[in-house]
Amino acid sequence: MNDVNAIARLLKPRSVAVIGASGDAAKTAGRPVAYLRKHGFTGDIYPVNPRAEAIGGLRCYPDIASIPGTPDVGIVLLGAERAHQAVRELAAKGTAAAIVLASGYTETGEEGARRQRQLIEAAGRMRILGPNTIGLVNLTDNIVLSASGALEMDHFPVGGISVVSQSGGILGALLSRAAPRGIGLSKLISTSNEVDLELADFVDHLADDPDTKVIALYVEGVRNPAKFRAAALKAAHAGKPVVAFKIGRSEAGAKAAVSHTGALAGADSMYDALFRQVGVIRAQTFGDLLDIPVALATGRKLRGKRIAILTSTGGAGTLVSDDLGMQGFETPAPDAATAAALRALQRGDHAVLDRNPIDVTLAGLQPDLLRGAIEVLLKSPSYDALAIIVGSSSLAMPELMAGAIEDCLPHSDKPVIAYVSPHAPEVDALLTQRGVPAFAAAESCTAALGAMLKAGQWQAPAPAGVASEWVSIDDLPSGSLDEAVAKQLFTRFGVDCARERVVETPPEAEAAARELGGRVVLKILSGEITHKSDVGGVAVNLTPETVGDRLQAMASDVEAKAGVRPQRFLVQEMVGGGTELILGVHHDVLGTAILLGMGGVTAELFKDTSMRLLPPQGGLDREEAIGMARELKTWPLLDGFRGRAKADVEALATAIVAFSQMAAQLGDRLVEAEINPLFVLPEGQGVRAADGVVVLAG
Repeated sequence: MNDVNAIARLLKPRSVAVIGASGDAAKTAGRPVAYLRKHGFTGDIYPVNPRAEAIGGLRCYPDIASIPGTPDVGIVLLGAERAHQAVRELAAKGTAAAIVLASGYTETGEEGARRQRQLIEAAGRMRILGPNTIGLVNLTDNIVLSASGALEMDHFPVGGISVVSQSGGILGALLSRAAPRGIGLSKLISTSNEVDLELADFVDHLADDPDTKVIALYVEGVRNPAKFRAAALKAAHAGKPVVAFKIGRSEAGAKAAVSHTGALAGADSMYDALFRQVGVIRAQTFGDLLDIPVALATGRKLRGKRIAILTSTGGAGTLVSDDLGMQGFETPAPDAATAAALRALQRGDHAVLDRNPIDVTLAGLQPDLLRGAIEVLLKSPSYDALAIIVGSSSLAMPELMAGAIEDCLPHSDKPVIAYVSPHAPEVDALLTQRGVPAFAAAESCTAALGAMLKAGQWQAPAPAGVASEWVSIDDLPSGSLDEAVAKQLFTRFGVDCARERVVETPPEAEAAARELGGRVVLKILSGEITHKSDVGGVAVNLTPETVGDRLQAMASDVEAKAGVRPQRFLVQEMVGGGTELILGVHHDVLGTAILLGMGGVTAELFKDTSMRLLPPQGGLDREEAIGMARELKTWPLLDGFRGRAKADVEALATAIVAFSQMAAQLGDRLVEAEINPLFVLPEGQGVRAADGVVVLAG
């Protein structure tokens, strides 16, 4: 049996064996059989328990071998010390997949890890969900393979949102939150320890599932980045947005590193880069993990940032408008034709229909007026989406209000959302079930619209990286390279560096300064001391007349602070009139990333960065390089901010591409590399790498 068929049978089995089933529905071991029957499973159920003859009116079997035929799925309720025995017997019977609920595996230490290895060996070709899982729920087909207490509820709305979680408890949390809000779910799967089946396996499968429109993920960590990348891109190409809530955002960044890049490119930033590149929308709060998918599940496209707000309660309208504005959305007043069409609906009242929020408070929120105003705003060329404030005046007739809004939906493909104020969960549920995602917080409206905008703007990356000519690097030593050698490496790959000379004595420094002309910079040259400024190892704005004396003073200063007297120095042309950036490479379990950010000594203070993961082969392309620059908060400094000369962004893109190709060719041999600062000069004048760090493995 291939993997696709095994996962399909796991999610939609015709028969289920429950190993270790209990007749007491109040116990965890009693829930799976009780829930299968309660929620309408129509296939065969085989309880297995040698101490019971029947459970819930079903014949109970003494062991797995006694089960007639081959169950598609086995739910294993035995403890960790015995679960592998049941798994082995199910595999021998030809079962497609086993769900192992027991804890006591890798999460408990070495003995648990041994048990987990034992489990996978026992499974052979059979697939395993878990262990330490709460199971899965297929609401579309009334199949509940879980022991979650949330399934005590009698009814769950069915819809197009599927959830894959690496935490079992989150399944119940989402089920119990979605139902009262009228949010329809399809499949919910807890992967937990992922001894076999993992997050990416289910994303891949759900991308082909006709009942799934949006995939929501609760992520602790991606175990196989290449598989996850392929699955997420498959979902994106299938038109199924993936929304991820990733915990661990407060993790310390990379381990102690010699470069600024290591401190700036923490694990969480790597996830941001991965998600951005494969089209995954990141949920910033746990609440977003429902709010964003329910908006995306409507399938409506947000093509711009202009939002019309239709309100019958002024304060709530302003609240939504203010929060939208904080996140870069616009709430422009209606154009003349739209304002005239709105005024024509007033019938002598004095509602404020020619500004935004569009306030119909004085007119009284009548269904006909509401319907007319919605139709006008959806047709208006001034707006890309509509947010309707459902205030207290509408609570007396929620069905009429919901019906009036629903009637207008077929006339436009623009997004329509609702903010319900005051708190009225039943109205939220009513609107959501009618196709209008309803929210109880202004921030949720903004998060939903922001995600819809991202989903509409995302473009698939180029299928392969940009290859470059092979550059000879056989002569390079291992370990931490000194700055001069590091910059020679950058130059080989096509990154322009500042002109400089290596010197040892004051007379040599004076000669170098005269040769370079103009003002110069003096630096110690050391592979061991990376942050030269911290030990007094950098002096700027020197002349041929002053550089010799400064060299002697610098040698003494550095010896006093670092305990080692430098023997070699760099005299470098002073680069001015440019914008200082940092360009670095960072490795972690997700892959290799290129980082671009505001540079200089304040790089770690401001943390204004953008990152891209390298593709499986080759470096970044120019479009990605320019995209990185545009994502920086300090992009305006490169783009002619307040009359400043525009920077040479084309040369910057060339440098980023060249640097990324260096990282791609060196691969694992490149432990760290960084240019800080990289001066981006005015348009037409190029870039200059003014300092560099490289650490090479042996």
